[in-house]
Amino acid sequence: MSISYHVSEHDGAWAYRLGDVWSETFPTHEEALAAAQNAAGRQQLGGQDADITYQRADGSWTTERSNGGDRPEAEVVDDAKE
Repeated sequence: MSISYHVSEHDGAWAYRLGDVWSETFPTHEEALAAAQNAAGRQQLGGQDADITYQRADGSWTTERSNGGDRPEAEVVDDAKE
């Protein structure tokens, strides 16, 4: 699996987004780019296995075991350079 953080202008400043979710804004492009690179790096760090409990769309609850080493590849796309 692969995910992409996109850096671009947002709300009169700079921010990064993953899908439709935006980060806080940063005064400069460089700060937003550094923050996105930091987030992408953290996204790839493995952790310990854990049980995750969540509610399904039908209202039922499910518990699954999550492999702490199962991390996506993350990249940063600088939309300002495109």
